[in-house]
Amino acid sequence: MTKDILIHQIVDVLKRANFVVSKRCNIRPRSFDITARKDDILIFCKALYNIDGLNEETAQEMKSLAKYLDGSALIVGAKTRNQMLEDGVVYIRYGIPALNVQTLYDYFVESVPPLVSAAPGGLYVSIDGDVLREARMSVSMSIGTIASQLGVSRRTISKYEEGGMDASIDIALQLEELFDVALAKSIDLLEFFDNKLQEDEENNEYETKPPEDNILNLISTLGYDVLSTNQAPFRGVSKKDTDVILTGVSKYCNSMIKRAELMSSISNVTGSQSVFIIKDQCNLKSESFDSTVFIKRDELNKLSDPEDLLQLIEERMKNNN
Repeated sequence: MTKDILIHQIVDVLKRANFVVSKRCNIRPRSFDITARKDDILIFCKALYNIDGLNEETAQEMKSLAKYLDGSALIVGAKTRNQMLEDGVVYIRYGIPALNVQTLYDYFVESVPPLVSAAPGGLYVSIDGDVLREARMSVSMSIGTIASQLGVSRRTISKYEEGGMDASIDIALQLEELFDVALAKSIDLLEFFDNKLQEDEENNEYETKPPEDNILNLISTLGYDVLSTNQAPFRGVSKKDTDVILTGVSKYCNSMIKRAELMSSISNVTGSQSVFIIKDQCNLKSESFDSTVFIKRDELNKLSDPEDLLQLIEERMKNNN
């Protein structure tokens, strides 16, 4: 399977689930391949035939963008190491859920969430501790008796009931057979990602660095919070309250126009503005392309607050229409 085929399958699934999908990011490097939105769900999706090809820097940028724009990050692939990804199984790479196309289809089209997660040592499920405790007490069975029958420690069964430990598939099936009740908890991919971000924050692993780019710093002095990017088709994301601007920085050239077209598509999906700051002195043939506005650096220097920038963007969008 080529990456082109994989991305085509991902887009097909998301469109069948009634997502609006952006154009494919066809630049290098790229932290994500497509963005997609459905109602209040925003996804940054990266396609990797082998999910082990994800590196930490790319994962960190995906997570930063998703957090900054109130979205989620997903990896969709086909294999890990020397084996194919299994249907209904969630794999984790640097805190981002990774899955195959079938699992993506089941989750978004069929509304059937996965139950199994992959971790070092095998496949595991999360046990619903309340259901397990209620089932055990309904037949007056002690924790020790269950532990003896399953060949595990009393502490292990206690942790299952407390929700503090996942169980192997074999143990989970034995428990369900013993009590004739479903115990495996489904995995909400989007909530799972949000929880991983929260864990990163608690462990001080999530960090938004101040912009190093001089132009992004200039936007920051206007009163915007600015997230710098290294692998996205834009140089950063500028945010002030509910106003979000995908911000490109470049000389005026043909490759910039191609990026502007891609940024327009992404901004339409993310519900943001799209702006390219032109670094060099030149005569602009147009003040915008698609829904991306062009602003010269000397024009930016004359602005004094966020309202000035928004007004300039609005004026140029009207001229474009």
